[in-house]
Amino acid sequence: MSFYLPDEVVCNGEKFKVMISEAELQKRIGEIGAQIDRDYEGKKPILIGVLNGAFIFLADLMRHITIPCEVDFYKLSSYGDAKVSSGEVQQRKDVDANITGRHVILVEDIIDSGLSASYITNIVDQKKPASVEWVTLLKKTEALKYHVDIKYVCFEIPTLFVLGYGLDYAQEGRNLAQIYVIEDEAGKGK
Repeated sequence: MSFYLPDEVVCNGEKFKVMISEAELQKRIGEIGAQIDRDYEGKKPILIGVLNGAFIFLADLMRHITIPCEVDFYKLSSYGDAKVSSGEVQQRKDVDANITGRHVILVEDIIDSGLSASYITNIVDQKKPASVEWVTLLKKTEALKYHVDIKYVCFEIPTLFVLGYGLDYAQEGRNLAQIYVIEDEAGKGK
């Protein structure tokens, strides 16, 4: 199988360069998967991905988890086709599973302001799970405006616009196997 791994890519007229390589992604996701295995041994958690961005990360994360687990999805919208959140979250899909009394791991591609994560946390808490934790591929610590407890963070990054590995720019670029940053901001990302 081949992966879409260019050193640079043009998406919607913007030039992007690699920020986090495919090898770095898989190494860190493996570490998080092993930590989840230890933390949830004997508990059979349900991983709930936030669509659309988290589906690739969630698929790879599940392949690194060896304990029994389940999967479901929420679908939210707060970006549309823009590079900046609209500030309003809309729920497009609820989970199908009954999560009452379950150990829930919410899976997000990126947490920046924390708006979407806070929104979902409130919804999930009302369903009375046994526990709720967050895992995110990327966290923009400097951009956080809403308090969200995030137990598992793969990478903390500066407040930059990133693309690839499920993250899009106007629905393009999700199929890239690495994380990219706009070329003019590339030096700020490492």
